[in-house]
Amino acid sequence: MDDTRLDGLAAGLEEVNATAPAAAALYDYQTGQSWNFQGERWFHAASTIKIAVLACTYSALEERGLTPSHLLLVRNNFFSAADGSPYQTLATRDSGPEVYTAIGRTLPVGDLARHMITVSSNLATNILVDFVGVPVARRILAETGISGIDLVRGVEDDRAFDAGISNRVTAEGLVQLLRAILDGRFGSAEHAGEMIDILSAQAFKSGIPAGLPPAVRATARVAHKTGEISSATHDAGIVFLPGRPPYVLAVLTGTTVDMPNRFEPIARISARAFECLSPSIPP
Repeated sequence: MDDTRLDGLAAGLEEVNATAPAAAALYDYQTGQSWNFQGERWFHAASTIKIAVLACTYSALEERGLTPSHLLLVRNNFFSAADGSPYQTLATRDSGPEVYTAIGRTLPVGDLARHMITVSSNLATNILVDFVGVPVARRILAETGISGIDLVRGVEDDRAFDAGISNRVTAEGLVQLLRAILDGRFGSAEHAGEMIDILSAQAFKSGIPAGLPPAVRATARVAHKTGEISSATHDAGIVFLPGRPPYVLAVLTGTTVDMPNRFEPIARISARAFECLSPSIPP
């Protein structure tokens, strides 16, 4: 990783940080080098917490001797982390409405995981959070050595949000998490590959992938997950390029609802990260 070019990457983060909170972390498998800008700063996780749910789901499957074809009942009744009161996710607020058509039936864990990641289904997420259990998920993350990921509840739990109970992440934490998935620390090599395949099928590509040069984007594979709520816009992923080991990048930003093109700053940082690594990238 070119240290002089890292100055340009840091300058890019400073530009973003001048108008909204921003943080980033980078790890390059080719050189073994790490870099971060405010990498330990906490942000509301938004949907990037679903990466942790994915990893803990596959780890829980292995602990229980189950496979991703294990069937779960699709239901829409959950209990708040704040007071135990019941709540539901709303199809009108969910970017993955397909799972709602299966309510009352069963779906395989692997299918629910795919809906959770690729189209960011909140209903699928909460079913998987209940399947794993928050205490179990927290234990799995701790035993895997992941810091900077604070999974405390399901999504759309408004009572918990009002009580100040929210999932949180840091840029460094997300990079650690993605590296642990790639390195097979959440289960078998087969399950690690399946998780990477699911992350690579992400439908929303305005963040990290958009920052790659068009010719590179055509051949790259980006296993990532975006996150977006009223106060945050994030992306974190593993970038696989032909002819070299991958690199891992997480970019977290605080944003406002009326901010136009909210993912543009993330794409800009992704472009600068690629420039930092370009001396070691084959043409």
